[in-house]
Amino acid sequence: MTQQVSPSAEPDLAGVRNFRDVGGLPTVEGRSVRYGRLFRSGHLAHATEADTVFFDSLGLHTIFDFRNTADQELEGPDVALAGVRNVNIPLSDPADGAEFWRMVRDGNLDQLREILDDGKAAARMAGSYRRMIVERTAEHSRVLHALAEDSVPALMHCAAGKDRAGLAIAVTLLAVGVEREAIVADYVKSNDPHRRYKVRRSSDSPEATNAQVMELLAPLFDARASYLEAAFGALADTWGDTDTYLTQGLKLTPATREALRERLTE
Repeated sequence: MTQQVSPSAEPDLAGVRNFRDVGGLPTVEGRSVRYGRLFRSGHLAHATEADTVFFDSLGLHTIFDFRNTADQELEGPDVALAGVRNVNIPLSDPADGAEFWRMVRDGNLDQLREILDDGKAAARMAGSYRRMIVERTAEHSRVLHALAEDSVPALMHCAAGKDRAGLAIAVTLLAVGVEREAIVADYVKSNDPHRRYKVRRSSDSPEATNAQVMELLAPLFDARASYLEAAFGALADTWGDTDTYLTQGLKLTPATREALRERLTE
């Protein structure tokens, strides 16, 4: 039996962060996203046996993993769920590069100041969101066509479950007509303390995670509404409006959009 997860009954998962059912979000047409159809989370590599039992109860058809090879080498592959299709669609911003994230992991305070201080970290995140919305149309289109065809119930995740998965969820919600404010409200839930990604540094010394270092790193691990708004701004700058983005950018036909609404909303 497929389990539905209401906001008041979110599971206490030991090895997976930032999980939630996006059901209940309102659309501009007066409908709402159905519970038990679309989920989001951080990676499943560290899921415990009890976590796996919970995920088995969701009746998932497909898991979309937006991590790249480097992410998977760092955290490991997702745990295997019986009967669930795993689809890897790397959505990393090509401009980020491994060298930047090595600096985040290994750099000292002076090095981090050079690459992250004075608003550079937040600007980098906003730029990444803009590039993902403009340059990753093929990947987002693939996800939406899969959902329209047969991939529901679905879980989308990346490493932390806030950026690549957050944007893929936002694009999906736009496609079924969810109100923009509701999309942003769901996105910023990733800031809740129990959902946040645990920042990894190569050293566990106090100096590696002191207050100044954590302040510099914070914009990279926050889910700021301004990041998602930057993506929406790039959408408007490139295509003019959401309908044109969906039809020209993501190649969604009216029939595909209707199929998405039927599968994901009520």
